[in-house]
Amino acid sequence: MATKTPAAKTESVLSLRQKLARYSTVRNWLLLLVFWEIIGQLRLVADGALPAPSAILARMWVDWADYPPHIWATLEGAGAGFLIGNAVAIAAGVLFATFPLTQRLARGVNVALFALPPIAVSPILVITFSDMTPRIILAAIGCYFVTMSATVTGIQQTDRRIVDVVHAYGGRQWKTLIYAQMRSAIPAILSGLRVAAPNAVLGSILAEFGGGGRFGLGVYLIGSLGRGEPDRLWGIGLSATVIAGLAYLLFSLIATRLTGTSKAVTVPASPPAPKAEKSMVLTLALGTVSFALPFLLWWLMLAIMGTPAMIAKTPVGLFDYLFMMPSSLVSLGKLATALGQTLPMTMVGMAVGLSFAFALALCSVLYTAIIRGFMPVALVTQTMPLVALTPLLVLILGRGPSLILWITVSVTFFPAFVTMAQGLSMVSRAAIEVPKAYGAGPFRQLWLVSIPASLPYLFAATRLAVPRALLGVMIAEWLATGKGLGNLLNQSRGYLDYGMIWSVSVVSVLISVLFYQIVVAIEQRVLSKRGMAPAQ
Repeated sequence: MATKTPAAKTESVLSLRQKLARYSTVRNWLLLLVFWEIIGQLRLVADGALPAPSAILARMWVDWADYPPHIWATLEGAGAGFLIGNAVAIAAGVLFATFPLTQRLARGVNVALFALPPIAVSPILVITFSDMTPRIILAAIGCYFVTMSATVTGIQQTDRRIVDVVHAYGGRQWKTLIYAQMRSAIPAILSGLRVAAPNAVLGSILAEFGGGGRFGLGVYLIGSLGRGEPDRLWGIGLSATVIAGLAYLLFSLIATRLTGTSKAVTVPASPPAPKAEKSMVLTLALGTVSFALPFLLWWLMLAIMGTPAMIAKTPVGLFDYLFMMPSSLVSLGKLATALGQTLPMTMVGMAVGLSFAFALALCSVLYTAIIRGFMPVALVTQTMPLVALTPLLVLILGRGPSLILWITVSVTFFPAFVTMAQGLSMVSRAAIEVPKAYGAGPFRQLWLVSIPASLPYLFAATRLAVPRALLGVMIAEWLATGKGLGNLLNQSRGYLDYGMIWSVSVVSVLISVLFYQIVVAIEQRVLSKRGMAPAQ
């Protein structure tokens, strides 16, 4: 009788572990559904605000005739935006990786697009464009940054030996790009597409919230808010979640088939930074152009479209609205009041969400069963459109500060947890064995080795949380609380106060960019002292 080799035994053990992990995941989901069914049937949450899954499915069956046009409209905008956004992102990634100077010049635009709260620009797109265009643009913006970052990372991390082989056979820059770098970048690009797919769905729904069209899941959700029918709202929200989740799963399967791996669940919060220029004058010049380029593109786009000045505010027109007109003091007062309501909740929610994510990420190292139990929830929540989640939480928590805090924590927690856990899991086992050999316990090992080694990922998680926190607060204000920047944006849309719409949008972007740059500055200072590079 043949005996198994050590390699075969190891493979058998790994296969058994994978099967047990799948069983554990299925069991956890079944237990969650049973628990949810009991709570819903007994009406234990806000007197039926959380319906049982069976009741939600029954209502979806009754309303099924309503779903096809709404789902198709959302998919149409998300699909077109996905194709356009990713095509531009991959082209930009190739350009940035091939010519690093262009990456320095475009850094301001890239950071602005990453930090852009979609809810802030949705009304502008709706009043500036027509038909499906706002949905397509917002979906494309949601796809651009993650795919561009993944493309740059994949190309720059190409094995140098492969490049040398192409060069040895006479291959020049473009042949090296086609035959070596792009092939090497495929796994990274597919990782970006996995995250971009649900982002496109979210962008399309957000444009629908801003008033873009008669059909779409966002339109359906808004129209159903005042009817007091939790089962219908949950059905619409879960439908949006399923669409986003299937989009994520589709590209996960493609990645598994093409590359043999699908373990990446997130992407960097910033593209790899190009090498710093030695000349101080050149560095200042590049920084100035990078800062000015977003404003130049803003003005140029409005000039090309020929949108009336009353609707489309250029940077100069917005300055006049806020500082030179007789009503400027009133406008500034409204803006300041809204900022005073939005910023504290954003800061508190982000701090609590990041702290919770960090604590659970540490627990995932000490107790590996936690990561197996929470990772499916993290993936589903990462694909869940935030606009679908908010009305459901309104039914449970009401319209007070607790709703804003809950939403902000939830949207910042899961992506941050995934990123932090990924960083902690990549710490070298050999490095951990050193303090362990001197008798250090698990907590001491984390403090001495794991946490310092994963600092780049902790900062990456913080960068990732900044725009999501502001987005969560503004959506809650828009839909529920009647306060803050989100509510001011909604009111201004109703009053046709285009100057205030542009003001809120620009201020929201500037706040996100400012927070992002503060995190980057702290990260560079801390990591440079430790001789570490940022997570890419």
